[in-house]
Amino acid sequence: MHEPFKIFIGWDSREPIAYEVAKHSALKHSSIPLEIVPIKLQELVDRGVYTRDVDPLASTEFTYSRFFTPWLADYKGWALFCDCDFLFLGDLADLKQYQDPSKAVLCAQHDYQPKDSVKMDGKVQTSYPRKNWSSFMLFNCEHPSTRTLTPDVINRETGAYLHRMQWARDEEIGALPINWNWLEGWNEKPENGLPNAVHYTRGGPWFKDWQNVDYADLWRAEATAIDPSWKPI
Repeated sequence: MHEPFKIFIGWDSREPIAYEVAKHSALKHSSIPLEIVPIKLQELVDRGVYTRDVDPLASTEFTYSRFFTPWLADYKGWALFCDCDFLFLGDLADLKQYQDPSKAVLCAQHDYQPKDSVKMDGKVQTSYPRKNWSSFMLFNCEHPSTRTLTPDVINRETGAYLHRMQWARDEEIGALPINWNWLEGWNEKPENGLPNAVHYTRGGPWFKDWQNVDYADLWRAEATAIDPSWKPI
C-alpha cells in the first residue's frame, strides 16, 4: 500500500472557501490517494513553532508558514505546497514523474511582473524576483538543502531568502510545467484542454468583483457543490 501524496494548502481566515475548493478539486481529479492538510498560522503559533513578527507586506496568513511544509512532513518523502487560491483541473499523480532526487524543490518558474499594483481585497501587489515560484512548490523533503528549512531558519530569515529559494542552490531548483501553476490574467490559455491548476493570484470568484475571471464557472461549480448556499463576498 503506497503512502498518500501529502498536499499542504495555505489557509487564510478571510477566504476559507478558497481552501475548500482547492482541496475538493484536487481530490476530485486525483487518481491516487491524497493527504490534504491546511497550513493554519494560528495553530503553528499556538504550538510555539512560529514566532515571526507580523509583516505588513504579507498578503496572506501563509506568506511564511508555507515553508513549514517539509517540517510538517517530518522531512520525509515528497510533499506539495500550494496557495489556497487554486482550482485543480488536472491529476496530481502527474507530478510523480518530476520527482528528481537531485532537486530540493520544483516549481513553475514564472517570469511574472504583475500588471496591477493592488490585488484581491486591496492588499498591495509587490514585485520581486522569482515571484509566484513559491506559490506551488514540490518539496523533496529529504534533500539536504530542504532539511535546512527548520523552524528556527523560517522564523529568522528574510522573506527574500525564503521566497527566492536561496536555501537551495540554483541547480537544485527544478522546473515544473507552467500548466501546474497557470496564472489567471497572465498566462495564455492552453490551445488544447484546460490548465492543470488555475491560480487566481490577482483575486478569485469568491470575491464579488472577480466574477469574470477565466474558468470562474468551474470554480463556482466546485464552491456550490461544497456549500449550496455559498455566495461571493
